[in-house]
Amino acid sequence: MKTITILIPTCNEEDVLHHLYGRLIPVINQNPGYLFELFFINDGSTDQSIKIIKELRESDNRISYLELSRNFGKETAMIAGLDYARGDAVIIIDADLQDPPELISEMIRYWEEGYDDIFAKRKSREGESWLKICTSSAYYKLLKKLSRIPIQEDTGDFRLLDRRCVEALKQMREAQRYTKGMFSWIGYNKKEIPFDRDPRMAGKTKWNYRRLFDLAIEGITSFTTTPLRISSLFGLLVSGFAFIYMIWIIGKTLIFGESVMGYPSLMTVILFMGGIQLLSMGIIGEYLGRVFNETKKRPLYFIDEYNGEKERNR
Repeated sequence: MKTITILIPTCNEEDVLHHLYGRLIPVINQNPGYLFELFFINDGSTDQSIKIIKELRESDNRISYLELSRNFGKETAMIAGLDYARGDAVIIIDADLQDPPELISEMIRYWEEGYDDIFAKRKSREGESWLKICTSSAYYKLLKKLSRIPIQEDTGDFRLLDRRCVEALKQMREAQRYTKGMFSWIGYNKKEIPFDRDPRMAGKTKWNYRRLFDLAIEGITSFTTTPLRISSLFGLLVSGFAFIYMIWIIGKTLIFGESVMGYPSLMTVILFMGGIQLLSMGIIGEYLGRVFNETKKRPLYFIDEYNGEKERNR
């Protein structure tokens, strides 16, 4: 029998874990031809999440867990889960029940038809503000234009990955991770399932606007160097205009004897050029910072406990 790992990154989700388990069990029972592993990745929770997971494991041996030494972030928690997942296929689902577990049966069916990456695409997003929806749509449109790979729009991490997709992702050990782009980058045979996303059942979202902005910058800097090229082209364009303007000023002064314009125009040009330079340096700094982090070659995560036992860190 094939084994399917349901990978659940978890951080302070004590209010929803029992509900999640209650909705996953009927899905598992609907697919009796498979062995299931419910694999929780506890990403530094400070509430009772790990206690609840351990209690569930005592009553169901299909549950396993990996407890990280601290909060490393969801992107790192997912690669940690992929490193230890035992399934022939891995299904990634959030614990907050915004992604309906009932889609898992359909994902498995498409997997058996030969698809390697079956992902859920949101048709609607209940519980999210219009500002978040609009900015998300604008960001993905921008990223798709800048990147040379087909970025999936309105998709999250809820998907089924065949073992060969998992092995491909495990080879990508960069510290600055944008997994949504990695799913697209590895390729393979993909299938989309549209669905309506529900609001969170309980608790608060971990994705405030600051973290979403960081993730957006991560996506752009991880999968395209277009901002660097735009910065260079814009600098070349401004320099060209500045050179033409300089020739104009010198020629007008020599031929017509007109005086050079004074302080206001000079300050305007200086401030404009300074702003362009700072913007360009900021873009370069974003890329350079990521190069710096990658060159340190630190482990992606440390493990505190794996299924009740201390484990050697990777």
